[in-house]
Amino acid sequence: MASVLGTSATAILASRPFTSPTPKPSVSTLTLTPVQGNGRKFYGGIGIHSKRGRSQFHVAITNVATDINSAELAQKLAAKESQRPVYPFPAIVGQDEMKLCLLLNVIDPKIGGVMIMGDRGTGKSTTVRSLVDLLPEIKVVAGDPYNSDPEDPESMGMEVRESIMKGEKLPTVLAKINMVDLPLGATEDRVCGTIDLEKALTEGVKAFEPGLLAKANRGILYVDEVNLLDDHLVDVLLDSAASGWNTVEREGISISHPARFILIGSGNPEEGELRPQLLDRFGMHAQVGTVRDAELRVKIVEERARFDRNPKEFRHSYKAEQEKLQRQISSARSSLSSVQIDHDLKVKISKVCSELDVDGLRGDIVTNRAAKALASLKRRDRVTAEDIATVIPNCLRHRLRKDPLESIDSGLLVIEKFYEVFS
Repeated sequence: MASVLGTSATAILASRPFTSPTPKPSVSTLTLTPVQGNGRKFYGGIGIHSKRGRSQFHVAITNVATDINSAELAQKLAAKESQRPVYPFPAIVGQDEMKLCLLLNVIDPKIGGVMIMGDRGTGKSTTVRSLVDLLPEIKVVAGDPYNSDPEDPESMGMEVRESIMKGEKLPTVLAKINMVDLPLGATEDRVCGTIDLEKALTEGVKAFEPGLLAKANRGILYVDEVNLLDDHLVDVLLDSAASGWNTVEREGISISHPARFILIGSGNPEEGELRPQLLDRFGMHAQVGTVRDAELRVKIVEERARFDRNPKEFRHSYKAEQEKLQRQISSARSSLSSVQIDHDLKVKISKVCSELDVDGLRGDIVTNRAAKALASLKRRDRVTAEDIATVIPNCLRHRLRKDPLESIDSGLLVIEKFYEVFS
């Protein structure tokens, strides 16, 4: 149900300077407007600057505001029905470590994503894609291609910021969190978005086409076989994951938009390891092994056969469990801010990280966040040592490797150090 954005975010943005107001054409455009200054003409607006020093460009960015009417909603529902059916999350047998890491990241996206490594055919991609049905709804500005948060300035596109600064009331809608797949063969333009430089310079009007990073803002970006990703795309992901913004630069022209996403990757360690810089960007690391129990293997095969035979009926049989899990996630997200962790537990977490010689402070931060998310999922308002013991191997084991030729620890080192410090 659509609501109307008030001026609650105006005060937050009051200190942020912006220049000329954004025009509202019927198509997505970048408008170059001539402005007289110091005896010479330059182009005024927002966001784009020339690096040569001879002239100065400012570009105002506008996007299409699409009215969501009943016909469009009907089309969306029809498209959803025709999509390839997704295997239900509760129907996945075993792999509890992987499932827990994914759920904790949905509850608290600031954990920083999860890297899933394991054998072939162990359900890594199936599990990640089954998460789609459990993703909660978030409030977004209607028609905005960046899924702008109407209350958080750091997750707003340029046009939304400008409108709020002028005191405009923007329509908002509830939308499901996006899950965007990043194909291994994607080009940099498709990932980052692209601009037509020739049209921008000759006509002064340019339609900017947002890429996958714009679509993934406030959502999930999933990279299957992430260890096979091209280096230039790895660099793009590193830059966006570090800053939370994506910048498109072409011949001195720069456009920025928010790109805050949960990064989820999966891969087989036999096909190669990840670059240490990218591995460190994943908040948690889950290891997946082949199920050895014969009874469990039979159950997995039978469940898969049922799904292949009649996906709709199979999904319906797990509908009640799906809805229950959805409610648990929604409740955990809403109560997360009230969860407390005692100071002595924080000290012990940092002591474990220090004695394991973990570089940086990401390990400390992620462990604290993951433990609070787990306590919230269990409907408690205080973190216990048991919560920390559950999540700390996943938060630290991929940060222990000093030699690139070493394999990632299975978690035994972390558990031994945990019991040594917490006892």
